[in-house]
Order: sequence, then structure tokens, then C-alpha cells
Amino acid sequence: MNDYINRINRLIALLDDNKKALLITNENNVYYLSGVLNCEGKILIAKDKSYLLVDFRYIELAKNTCKSCKVVLYTKLYDDINSICKKHSVNSIYLESDNITLSQYNIMLRRFNEHGISLISDDTLSKTVSNLRLIKSEDEIKLIDKAQKITEKAYNEVLNYVKPGVKERDICIELERLIKKYGASGVSFDLITITGKKTSLPHGVPSDGIVKEGDFFTFDIGSLYKGYHSDMTRTVAVKSCNDYQREIYNIVLKAQTTALEAVKAGVKASDIDKTARDIIDNAGYKDNFGHSTGHGVGLDIHELPFVSTKSDTILSENMVITVEPGIYLENQFGVRIEDMVLVKENDYKNFASITKELIIV
Repeated sequence: MNDYINRINRLIALLDDNKKALLITNENNVYYLSGVLNCEGKILIAKDKSYLLVDFRYIELAKNTCKSCKVVLYTKLYDDINSICKKHSVNSIYLESDNITLSQYNIMLRRFNEHGISLISDDTLSKTVSNLRLIKSEDEIKLIDKAQKITEKAYNEVLNYVKPGVKERDICIELERLIKKYGASGVSFDLITITGKKTSLPHGVPSDGIVKEGDFFTFDIGSLYKGYHSDMTRTVAVKSCNDYQREIYNIVLKAQTTALEAVKAGVKASDIDKTARDIIDNAGYKDNFGHSTGHGVGLDIHELPFVSTKSDTILSENMVITVEPGIYLENQFGVRIEDMVLVKENDYKNFASITKELIIV
């Protein structure tokens, strides 16, 4: 049984009677359950049959790819869903509550209610799919690893462009070009390539800012490969580095590597966060680390599990998380170091092979 069929069968367990169905509208979840990427389709899962509904633009792709659902060419989406529901005597549908706007919900409510179908709009379906996606399959791990390898190849090359007088924006453009050149369909997110005082902004945006000698330069970067993301942050020094910069860098490095050492199945995600945070707090920079220590990565760049003080997730084998503490000194500079890792039974596998020792370019 392939992964897609197995995932759908696990969702069918939500259906406690034959008159309920599940409607998947999140594009990444459609891909996760069908293997069809970027088809703008919907999946309707009844107790005894599943359907992937796509329009004319994607029908050939869906027929050639999807083996877990019956592929249906729709002309009027809600009419066709209602017809399938009537065929299976469905009278209520679970929705993905975190993927539907109020406007969309109101349209669905009207279109389904007029056919006697009620909507279940709590978070049951969304949570169930998110929990399924927590544990990565062997194929998913390979795609994430490939995305990381593309990122690293591009990063190693673009370091040659980090010189005094170069604009942040130009480095960003070149990095994105290289990521696509080496096989990615795109970048995981708007790349962060910032320098100087802007490095104190956790999500600073590249601009016409000029690289200067003695500055830190932060790369928060990732690639998108066959729907799966990578995520990595490195901070480098331009030409030189003063003692204070190096001190802060080493605190963050210690926090990051110590937190990594705690990663394994059975550990609370919040304990990973605490391990990193305690080191930064004890060094006197409690107020300069305001974000969580990490997050899950997969079909979304930020997904479960979240590695934060509030997380009650117990790490399990084959979860993928980031570990990315930082210190941000307002109007001075910032340092963040991030690796993406695979949780194993007794330790972890680091997707990143790029050094974390402070390098001067």
C-alpha cells in the first residue's frame, strides 16, 4: 500500500458512520494525500471512496499521478461535490477550519445546506491532518534533504559575493538565482540576506543596504524542492570581527549546539527550547531572545511541532525540526544560527553540513 492510500485510510478513521465525509482544501494537504502538486484541487473522502476533484487545466496531470483517489473533472465544484455526496448518502462534511476564510465558509454553508448537508467546522480535521504530517516518511526525508543540499550549494557559492560595497538586495537576487539553477522550484520563503545593524531584526528584509567591513551578515535561507522546504541560518563576519561580536556569536553557538545535543525521541519540545534559552538567559541576554527556538519543517516552512516554551509536544522519531536560537542587540547587530534536523530514537541527524564556526569572508 503506498503512502498516499495509507494516509487517506488513516483519515477515514474519523468517519464514525457512512453519512459523513471529509473535504480537504489545503493545497499542501491535497498533495500530501494524492501526490499531485500544485493542482488547485480538492479531495472529498467518504467512508468507502475518495475523490480528487480538479478542473480542466490539471486533469491530465491528476490522472497520470494520483493513485489514491478517483480523479474527477469538475465543472461546477460545489454541484459536483453535492452529487458525490448524494451518491454516498453523505449528510455532513468535516472542513479544514484553518484553511477557510469566513467568506468561503458562508458560501459552502449556503451551497451545501440547500442540499441538506451540514458542515462540521471545528478543528478536528485540521488537527488530524497536521498530526499525520508530523512524522515524515522515508520519501519525504529524502526530498527535505535534497532541498537542503541545494541550499548549501547555492550558499557556498554566494559567499563569494559578500564583500564591502555590495548591496543586500543583489546578494539576495543572486542567491535565489543559484537556488533555482541547482534544481529548486523556488525559495522556501522570502530570503533574509541582511547586514550591519539590520541583523538585529529577526526577520529583516533585504534592501539597498551596503555591506561594510566589520559587519555581521545574516543568511536565513531555504529551498523548495518538489513541495518540500529546507531552512538554515548562518551569520558571517565581513573582513573582520571585534571581540564583542565574537562573544555574542559564541554564546549563541553554545546555546544552539547544546540544544541540539538534547534532541531525541521522547524529549519535550519545550525542553529543547529551555536548554537553549537558559544558556542565553544566564549569559545576561534574556531580553534579547524573543522568538521560539524552532519549528517543524516539511510541506510548510513553519509547521508542527513548534519548539517553544508553550509546546507540549513530545518529540518522536522522524519528526523534522529546526533549532535556531539568537541574540538581537537593538541598533547594534544580531546573531542567529539555525540547523534543520531529523529526530532519531537516541539522537538526531543534522541535514546541514555547513560549518557553524564563525567564518570571516
